[in-house]
Amino acid sequence: MFPRARQALVSCGLAFALACVGLAANAQAPATLNVFAAASMKTALDSIAQAWVEKGNKAPAIVYGSSAVLAKQIEQGAPADVFISADLQWMDYLDKAKLLRPGTRRSFLGNELVLIEPADKKTSLKIEKGFGLAGAVGDGKIAVCSVASCPGGVYAKQALTALGVWEKTEPKLAQADNIRAALALVARGEASFGIVYATDAKSEPKVRVVGVFPADSHAPIVYPVAILEESKNPEAASFVAFLSSQAATKILTGQGFSILAK
Repeated sequence: MFPRARQALVSCGLAFALACVGLAANAQAPATLNVFAAASMKTALDSIAQAWVEKGNKAPAIVYGSSAVLAKQIEQGAPADVFISADLQWMDYLDKAKLLRPGTRRSFLGNELVLIEPADKKTSLKIEKGFGLAGAVGDGKIAVCSVASCPGGVYAKQALTALGVWEKTEPKLAQADNIRAALALVARGEASFGIVYATDAKSEPKVRVVGVFPADSHAPIVYPVAILEESKNPEAASFVAFLSSQAATKILTGQGFSILAK
């Protein structure tokens, strides 16, 4: 065999061997953990994910959005391993569709609903029956996420209705796709007020809390978590367990979430 031909065959053989090694490595590499989480979880969950990585784990891919939108995407086949909802309704929705792995669902966080405004404003408004939110907003807008499906918007409608001010305030609502989008409208000064979670308000220095809605004016704010039935990722259970670790709990309570009893 000619020297050049022999060299070419050796090179091809080496390339093939390296390609095989690469394929084997890829086959052994753990799949990315896909976490679908309510938008209000972003600040805390990003920090938890970093703590998870610092423990030697692979970084998860986290998709944030309205719990309603995420639940619908999961129903349509989106490859989620873990789902964290901002209310019970959308977790129930997936549960009834038998899309949750039995025995993995639990409620683990609580939150508060607050009225916010841009940080440079100083509105004094007591949140109570018949309070003057509609008058205070004037020609401005009140930012909320969708009152038809987004948990934060659903809670907001419940609270405004219970306090007897829904009819006056409903025409003044600016409804966003998710609660962080509603928060951004207030932070940018594009809405006079906003109704978000206390944890959202704490994450954004450009807004201030005007007041907290009474807990009995809306359904309890509960965040459930579960592993999806179709998940094949062996790290899903470990990640869900890590959400209750000392490191994660410190982050969550620091952001303003309350930890529900196990």
